Amino acid sequence: MEKTFGNDLIESLNQAIVHAKGQSKAAQVHVVQVPDVRSLRERLNMSQQTFSATYRIPLATLKGWEQGRRQPDATAAAYLNVIEKLPVEAQAALKV
Repeated sequence: MEKTFGNDLIESLNQAIVHAKGQSKAAQVHVVQVPDVRSLRERLNMSQQTFSATYRIPLATLKGWEQGRRQPDATAAAYLNVIEKLPVEAQAALKV
């Protein structure tokens, strides 16, 4: 059978159905570990404003994370993990 856009589309949709039913073995699941932002900030003895300014995270975003209204995306979670493991180095890297 010749590979055409239509055939590719049908194959992709069939793969999506298999995945949605949980029957796919090809899919990879990535679990992003997100540190507890409030406890991280408190361990660093920083107010929300200080933490926000120090690590250049918008204050509204930080408050949303801490209050559970929002969750950090994968990039923000990675950044928070760096702050958790290397807070001084992360701070120093941001100084201009």
